[in-house]
Amino acid sequence: MRASFEQSPHRSPGRHSKKLGLLESSVRRILHFDLHFHPYKIQVVQKLEEGDAAKRLVFSQQMLDLINRNKEVLNNLITSYKAHFHLTGLVNKQNCRYWSDRHPRELVQKPMRSSKVTLWCAVAAFAIIGPYFFEDERGDACTVASELYAHMLQDFFIPRLQGLPVHKTTYFQQDGATSHTAKAAVNILRPFFPGHLISRYGDIAWPTRSPDLSVCDFYLWGYIL
Repeated sequence: MRASFEQSPHRSPGRHSKKLGLLESSVRRILHFDLHFHPYKIQVVQKLEEGDAAKRLVFSQQMLDLINRNKEVLNNLITSYKAHFHLTGLVNKQNCRYWSDRHPRELVQKPMRSSKVTLWCAVAAFAIIGPYFFEDERGDACTVASELYAHMLQDFFIPRLQGLPVHKTTYFQQDGATSHTAKAAVNILRPFFPGHLISRYGDIAWPTRSPDLSVCDFYLWGYIL
């Protein structure tokens, strides 16, 4: 049985029982009590392209070197990210079960176009700035174009830095989205973070396809949910 599961770890206990000629209850009992196997869930992560891993390693080493030279970097770092939250919720048919003595004919209705909100937030050791909701004139979530992002920086983010312990040695991180690296956005950020912009094409290059390196994506969104 061990050889069978090691050869096909994705195959269900039911299918293994048919292949081995055993009762499914016996297969599950042996898995649990004798082999000490557990049904681990597969994690879905963003696919990395060739060269991405090396860029992530270079960025991580740069940040470690900064922190080793000056421990205050961690208290002088603002990380930011945006996210989409679907308001209707998502249903995973593989994990959702309805226990009953008869077929419930349970249906989950889902609109063709799911309502969502798009928000941006920044996190530092000394403050959380945001969230900021990207909306059009009707109050609906909209695509974050470069003009909208620059408007958010100018009218929302920069004014909220007033009164916070932000100075010329403070680092600001954003990802490499086109709207973030547009000239209009960069021209707003550089005077406030001279030589300390962490971004694609920034003073420290933010590696592409690395949302899990951001504090917001790694911690904040999950905490909010």
